[in-house]
Amino acid sequence: MTTVRIIGPGRAGLSFAKALTSVGVEVQGVLGRSDDIPAAAEGVDLVLVAVPDRHVAEVASAVRPVASTVVAHCAGALGLEALAPHRKTASLHPLVTLPDPIVGAGRLCGGGYFAVAGDGLVLELVRSLGGRALSVAPEFRATYHAAACVASNHLVALLGQVQRVAAAAGIELEAFLPLAQGALDDVARMGPVAALTGPAARGDLDTIEGHRRALDVRELTGYDAGVALARRLAGARARPREHQALPSSKTADIGCAEAEGALAVAGSWSL
Repeated sequence: MTTVRIIGPGRAGLSFAKALTSVGVEVQGVLGRSDDIPAAAEGVDLVLVAVPDRHVAEVASAVRPVASTVVAHCAGALGLEALAPHRKTASLHPLVTLPDPIVGAGRLCGGGYFAVAGDGLVLELVRSLGGRALSVAPEFRATYHAAACVASNHLVALLGQVQRVAAAAGIELEAFLPLAQGALDDVARMGPVAALTGPAARGDLDTIEGHRRALDVRELTGYDAGVALARRLAGARARPREHQALPSSKTADIGCAEAEGALAVAGSWSL
């Protein structure tokens, strides 16, 4: 059985702890600031550093190297150099959101993608979780992570704007969520270019100007950015070969079970 120790009792660390435990990986504690971080690599196969990106190098350097132990991080934008001075290193970044440990654990073992690099032990963990591995070249880590942030964080921020604008018309966000979900479904089915609809796609500038006059001035920057992106995408329709539909895929649902027993949690690191 693979043994793992996690550093960082935040959303990412606890999500990984629950998910890995549920698929038969032995998690020997989730460590925080007040725990014995220097000894974290002793007696386990892998140490997973699940702390914010700015603390990864600091935490990794505080762990005494053990020749047989892999030290890995789950930071999307960082390369393996952040894990010096350890000899066996890896990265394991989940391409899912982890809003809390229970939901996060279910998503980690729900058939999603993981960006992996370094020691092959992280590939074994991905397989155990029922996931799919992505290989990202070191020079493209920041680019990959930027795409992940646009797909998730920026999408949530955009829906925050929907909520504010809709509220000005006396309508709840809930009424617009099926519209947003339908657009995502269309992208998954036919790709962004074919899925695009609306006034920017049609070149209906009068409607767009009507929107701009109606909006609170504080919303114009976000709205204008969205129009610019939509018009850029609409222009790609003249170049169909450059924008192929996304391949369809089925997500494996392996029923990630709740981990049994209490997890040792201390300190205040979070991710």
